[in-house]
Amino acid sequence: MTVKLVAIDVDKTLVDDEKQLHPRVIETIKAASQRGVKVVICSGRPLPGLKQILTDLNLADQKDQYVVCFGGSVVQSTAGKVIMSQGLAYEDYLDLELIARKLDLPFHAVSMDRIYTANRDIGYYSMYESNLVNMPLSYRTPAELKEVPLIKAMFVEEPVKLDQAFAAGRALFAAKEDRVTFVKSQPFFLEANTKGVDKAQVLTKLCAHLGLDLSQDVMAIGDGGNDLPMIKAAKIGVAMANALPEVKAASDFVTADNNHDGVAVAIEKFILA
Repeated sequence: MTVKLVAIDVDKTLVDDEKQLHPRVIETIKAASQRGVKVVICSGRPLPGLKQILTDLNLADQKDQYVVCFGGSVVQSTAGKVIMSQGLAYEDYLDLELIARKLDLPFHAVSMDRIYTANRDIGYYSMYESNLVNMPLSYRTPAELKEVPLIKAMFVEEPVKLDQAFAAGRALFAAKEDRVTFVKSQPFFLEANTKGVDKAQVLTKLCAHLGLDLSQDVMAIGDGGNDLPMIKAAKIGVAMANALPEVKAASDFVTADNNHDGVAVAIEKFILA
């Protein structure tokens, strides 16, 4: 069973709860790279929010190394060249922003280089996201975003309030599901991408670009709902011990949690053994 590419989620998977990389994880990823295995970081974050991680893994600023960003909406080389991109239509953004206002949910949209919110009282989790992914946060009215190429949008709120609002507004969200995919990437983040955008779909395209087959050559490691498609589609799907129950159920192997080097355990078992 030869793994030629390993796709790894970041938050709650690659990094611990303090957003730190552990030495064992760094060393196993470097060892896999030295054996010729492609290491592809697959995250909801944009490239600026992955720069330090890529640097620590010796993957930064390279033309032949790749990252999946924005939950599958963009694939870039780690040097920054966009290989493929599928953004959010302005009309869909307007509908989503209206849903947010109806449900009184903090909401923002994301372009390649900036986060935009129409909330005059900017929400805590919008500021948290801005800091996490190293992108500036700006107030803009919906009308001002008409000419801005948007990648995705996010409903951001305390987990209990977010879940309650999603349940109360289920019909509003359902009415958009023919054009938009909703996925909970974190308990406080409900992400909205163009329909069909997910980590498995974009990894399939990246694998074709590299002459690989997702179902035959790839190991995927993750924890959240946005990781489920790639874990199902990969040759080896690995769930973290801290993963959602449905992610564990769909996986081929459950590794240790993100605070106990789960990524390293999986790489040692399936690649370095």
